[in-house]
Amino acid sequence: MKKYIFFVLVISFISTQAQDSRIPLDTTVVTNSEVVINGQKITYKATTGMQPVWDDHGEIIASLYYTYYKRTNIKTSPKRPIIMSFNGGPGSASVWMHIAYTGPKVLRIDDEGYPIQPYGVKDNPNSILDVADIVYINPVNTGYSRPVVKKGEKLDKSLFFGINADIKYLAGWLNTFISRNNRWQSPKYIIGESYGGTRVMGLAAELQNRQWMYLNGVIMVSPADYKVLRTGSVLSSSLNLPYFTAAAWYHKMLPEELQNKDLLEILPLSEQYAINELIPAMAKGGFISDTERNKIAERMSYFSGIKKNVILQHNLDVPKDYFWKELLRDENGFTIGRLDSRYKGLDKKLAGDSPDYNSEITSWLHSFTPAINYYIREHLNFKTDVTYNVFGPVRPWDNRNDNVREGLRQAMAQNPYLKVLIQSGYYDGATTYFNAKYTMWQTDPSGRMKDRFYFKGYRSGHMMYLRSEDLKKSNDDLRDFIKNSSSKGKAAKY
Repeated sequence: MKKYIFFVLVISFISTQAQDSRIPLDTTVVTNSEVVINGQKITYKATTGMQPVWDDHGEIIASLYYTYYKRTNIKTSPKRPIIMSFNGGPGSASVWMHIAYTGPKVLRIDDEGYPIQPYGVKDNPNSILDVADIVYINPVNTGYSRPVVKKGEKLDKSLFFGINADIKYLAGWLNTFISRNNRWQSPKYIIGESYGGTRVMGLAAELQNRQWMYLNGVIMVSPADYKVLRTGSVLSSSLNLPYFTAAAWYHKMLPEELQNKDLLEILPLSEQYAINELIPAMAKGGFISDTERNKIAERMSYFSGIKKNVILQHNLDVPKDYFWKELLRDENGFTIGRLDSRYKGLDKKLAGDSPDYNSEITSWLHSFTPAINYYIREHLNFKTDVTYNVFGPVRPWDNRNDNVREGLRQAMAQNPYLKVLIQSGYYDGATTYFNAKYTMWQTDPSGRMKDRFYFKGYRSGHMMYLRSEDLKKSNDDLRDFIKNSSSKGKAAKY
């Protein structure tokens, strides 16, 4: 990487009292660099800094930290796509996809995603910057983003910390960003990981209906759909089984008949069993016959790698956190990770119903936190004493009136250009790949738009891009999606 130019542009300091006055409310830092992507030299401008959030009365209520990468060694063209990137949480910074997935720099980690020292970043030869410009946005209280509170007043959390509040202010912020950077003619995409899946489903409708910004694509990476995840229903429990199968296969805990087959050969079997037999059986609750209960438990054991008697003890409803503790309990005593079940943890005792800690997030924080702080200061030249919140204080979070799935359906129905890509790791135990498929199926109950949905699975976990093989594959899938969702000069009509 070679740096060419560095300059700082402070647009304005505003007299309103910020919650943390160590960061200007509206400022940019610009650097110019280069990277080789797929054998092609790409030069780019990186703009990082703060951009305000305005309320309906023109008052600044927050300032968001962002980083914007724009390719420079091509002619400026209105056909050049732009991707607006969010992570999840809620309360998570944009660090994860920024320096591990789509950006021009990635973490120094091993090929399976584990931390190595010295910490840092390296060029990303798989970045999508060759085909699209990218902006990474940090919602309020993540990264360096902070609310703005006038002297003598208290923070109004309802403006930011809830499903619909989050969508509303971020849509307004994106309108400002697109206008400031003259990107209204560009094909536009939004990508969100985990809770970011909920966020971008809602943003698709909000941008279209209230900002009059029409998208070409919505990309959901390991999406969280709380209409499934938080219900505690027969449905949500049954949908876990294919994930159990994947994790057990990885750790070689399945019966030989399944273990000797490839993962992609056995997952359809588990999926069909979950949909066609497990859901109807669990729907009977305590009124299921003893014969059927035993038959179901035996088959669940076959597909999950855990003992039949354990399944019976849980009335066929095995919680995921118990599975993470139980799968290897009698094998080697390790627990397995929540967000990526390839990772193993070591508990104080073998007994218990759940792991002492999430082994994968501990590993990730180990490598991400030093790297992002180093990268922002030394590569992007944005310097501040403010703490970079990898996870920030956003609780309590208002989960009421979750209509984002319907919002996405409506946006797609009204905009024939709009297509959806879902990317999931098979070993993700938090927002499982089968949950993601279910979300996709339920977004369009009529089935009349199903040719505009794409699903891609990977042999990794929540952040599938941490595995080097899947980093390349998932970025290539993004390139294909951008190409396939191009208007190609066709009118937006049915």
